[in-house]
Amino acid sequence: MADKHTAEPAEKPAAAKTEKLTAVKGMNDILPPESARWEWFEAKVRALMARYAYANVRTPIVEPTALFVRGLGEVTDIVEKEMYSFVDAMNGDKLTLRPEATAGIVRAMVEHNALYNGPMRVWSAVTLFRHERPQKGRYRQFHQIDVEALGFAGPEVDAEQILMCRALLRDLGIPMEHVRLELNSLGQPSERMAHRAALIAHFEAHADVLDEDARRRLHSNPLRILDTKNPAMQAIVEAAPQLMDFLGEASLAHFNAVRAVLDAVGLSYRINPRLVRGMDYYNLTVFEWITDKLGSQGTVCGGGRYDGLFEQLGGKPTPAVGWGMGVERMLLLLEAVGAQPPLSPPDVYAVVPSAEAMPTAVAACEALRAAGVQVQMHAGTAEGLGSFKSQFKKADASGARYALVFGADELARNEVTVKSLRDGNTGGGAQRTESLADLAAWAPQLLTLQSPA
Repeated sequence: MADKHTAEPAEKPAAAKTEKLTAVKGMNDILPPESARWEWFEAKVRALMARYAYANVRTPIVEPTALFVRGLGEVTDIVEKEMYSFVDAMNGDKLTLRPEATAGIVRAMVEHNALYNGPMRVWSAVTLFRHERPQKGRYRQFHQIDVEALGFAGPEVDAEQILMCRALLRDLGIPMEHVRLELNSLGQPSERMAHRAALIAHFEAHADVLDEDARRRLHSNPLRILDTKNPAMQAIVEAAPQLMDFLGEASLAHFNAVRAVLDAVGLSYRINPRLVRGMDYYNLTVFEWITDKLGSQGTVCGGGRYDGLFEQLGGKPTPAVGWGMGVERMLLLLEAVGAQPPLSPPDVYAVVPSAEAMPTAVAACEALRAAGVQVQMHAGTAEGLGSFKSQFKKADASGARYALVFGADELARNEVTVKSLRDGNTGGGAQRTESLADLAAWAPQLLTLQSPA
């Protein structure tokens, strides 16, 4: 017998619980079934770009910080407050996760002399990063469709891009009564300088009304004061000198030519003399597509002309115009107006009652996929394949039009049962057997909505 004073064996310390990691705040995972809506949206975009003969371009997510400081302007919200910038510990390079797409595309065009053979129309689906306060429709990692026409000076290309936006909205099924187009012209740099001096004089005369942000921008970027959301400043903003009154003959002619095209195709718009864009590189035409369905995040697409950016980034003077559309906001707008994308279920769900049937089922599913049939095959979990009844429940939940049953009796005859899941019968649809040896002959029937007799 052990001595009563013998020490008891020490308990093993409890294993430390592994910390669960989560996504960075404001950066979201996109999982099924939500990801299917994204794929549908992206397919609509690709089809539109092909119709307008815009070629795809892809640029790095990380760029030199100087690209955005020089391209967007030092005194902009993006550069001052929102960029994810860091120093590369390996070599000391100053880098930034791109906060917008245009500067990177222009940098690529200049670096590779891509316009040597003439102007280009390009588009890109981009991931962007801005350190903002996350809210619905505004995230720290977000996605955008970016469209650029590079080397074109004419107002007809400005109008073409605006009409592209309208075409995409229509393709997505968004009724036009839920969006509106606003236009403005920012003129040329000399015209903006004259307007800038008048703005500074106006706001200096009302310095007691300016908030801290406006006072900071008064002499560095007074045009951005016009974009203030501060209710206390709206009266002095409305009374401020309008840039349109400072435009010269050429700028007005360009703007009126854009309007003439839009008028000719029956696209209504509102001229908004207070419309400015968040980047310094814009000139002449600027525009926004706006909705009242998303509250404060109402701008779903915006863009304009930026004829000076190529030269700013070390290239030759090159006219250009482009726009960006926020994917997250467009998907929110689709939801708000009830314009949901169609479901894309598989054509077939393969019911496999036993492990012995699996090799034959896998081979048949591969042959069907090669014939263009979308097949979801039942697969086992840690608990096994599951009952025949549970597999049929999953087949029905998948949305597939047909279930293929690889039962023992069928396989003994080298056959499979084809059962309709969508013919309206509560107790199950019509069914038939098909020879696996003739699979190529009957596979196309699975792509039609109507079961063969």
